[in-house]
Amino acid sequence: MTEISHRYPRVAEYLENEVGFEKWSRCHYPGLRYNITTTNMVESLNSMLVNARDFPFVALLDVIQEKISKWWNDRRIVAMAITAPLTPSRESEFRPRFAQSNGRHTLQLNPVTYHVKGGELEGVVDIFNKTCTCKEFDIDKLPCVHAIVAAHHAQVSVYSLVSPYYTKEYYVLAYGETIYPVGSQSQWDVPNEVVTRVVLPREVKERKRGRPKTSRFPSVGEFRKRKNRCGKCGAYGHYKKKCNSQTGSTEGNQPTDVPV
Repeated sequence: MTEISHRYPRVAEYLENEVGFEKWSRCHYPGLRYNITTTNMVESLNSMLVNARDFPFVALLDVIQEKISKWWNDRRIVAMAITAPLTPSRESEFRPRFAQSNGRHTLQLNPVTYHVKGGELEGVVDIFNKTCTCKEFDIDKLPCVHAIVAAHHAQVSVYSLVSPYYTKEYYVLAYGETIYPVGSQSQWDVPNEVVTRVVLPREVKERKRGRPKTSRFPSVGEFRKRKNRCGKCGAYGHYKKKCNSQTGSTEGNQPTDVPV
């Protein structure tokens, strides 16, 4: 934060006073975010449905169901093939810490607390509450270097200190259910009170002139790069000097993408 304040004072003031540390810093967040840094999961799905969101409602649901069914099945296959105790991403992050723990010294303070010395940073580990003064163990729920050293000294398996959400068992359970298609509308079992319910159309507002907008409005603080427009042919994506058009007329060379 000191470096940001020195280089970008206005940005630092905005992050500290208007946004708040808990909105963008995992160590200040009151809950558990693990390694998830995004707060807008809708955007991830919106990019997937960019071509299907203009479909009729039932067709759109079919697209969502098919996509999620494929995701679940693909991840289930990956999870079942894992041979290590942890998921691949957590295992690749966890393994190098064993080598980093070499050469460190441990002082036992009580049956569950250890003072680990050596390296750039010392740490006091509580293997019962699964905490360390370096805070890496507390935030990531994955044993830090100090916790690995303390676990070896206490003759405790380091994998028993890992959050169960990082294990293969939980990975398999997360995608254990099968998502089935809803089937044809003729096969739906719809309650009678739903069939007889009268649904009025939504209020129709007068539409503004011009082509309806299809792209979403940018969020606050979000910037979009404007595409270059050729001064010779009028197309987007290149400059006049690199234009391959043999004529300066814009007829027949209208851009297909309109900048935001």
